[in-house]
Amino acid sequence: MFNTYEDFKKQILFMTGIDLNSYKERQMKRRINALIRKNNYKDYFSYLKALKNNKELYKEFINYITINVSEFFRNPVQWEILEKEIIPYLLKNSSTIKIWSAACSTGEEPYSLAMTLAKFIPLSQIKILATDIDKQVLEKAQIGLYNKKSISGVSKEFLLKYFKKVGEDYKISDEIKNCVTFKQHDLLKDPYPNKCDLIVCRNVLIYFTDEAKNKIYKKFNNSLKTGGVLFVGNTEQIILSHKYLFSPIKTFFYKKEADIL
Repeated sequence: MFNTYEDFKKQILFMTGIDLNSYKERQMKRRINALIRKNNYKDYFSYLKALKNNKELYKEFINYITINVSEFFRNPVQWEILEKEIIPYLLKNSSTIKIWSAACSTGEEPYSLAMTLAKFIPLSQIKILATDIDKQVLEKAQIGLYNKKSISGVSKEFLLKYFKKVGEDYKISDEIKNCVTFKQHDLLKDPYPNKCDLIVCRNVLIYFTDEAKNKIYKKFNNSLKTGGVLFVGNTEQIILSHKYLFSPIKTFFYKKEADIL
């Protein structure tokens, strides 16, 4: 019988392909223990057994450990910098830019990117790849239906132009949805897209161990064009960014200087 957290991690890796060793143990263990208590299971063994037989419980678990919290234009000051400085810089030498929204959760971030880019280039030219490890949140993202709290950061202009009220919720327009391609992706083990001009990965890496972050930053470097930009979250400044051949151009924005060999 397996009933320690170490056993639990091994079983979860086997069941889901998600390696909990790459997440900060104290935070993740606390979250999982809270989830077990919430569902009235007494230990890891009984909870694992239930996960194998209860589809809804399994979905809840995946959603919970992949930490899906998102909203449109989260941390608005950073979006203003993106619009006023980063996008014009990227468009200086090219009429289109390749964008990857990594760990995109329920889609608020890539849709925010599409709306912002639409101020510069036609919607028909905007192509954003949006990825997440959680298939369930990607399905929600593709539907594009959001509650009032999620859209609280959306300007009145964008709300009128790109959303339709459906009951108490708001549905994003097809013209914005068509700019985004959603795909399941694991930052820790799947291949990364290449030749990106901009990678947006925010409020996710704080949950990973330093070893996992080290690997991800190196892969982000390889995924970007030289001169491309990595946009991270408000609690995710990269210490010693030069180690990954990034230079800070604004707080939370890092420019790739050269390839990591």
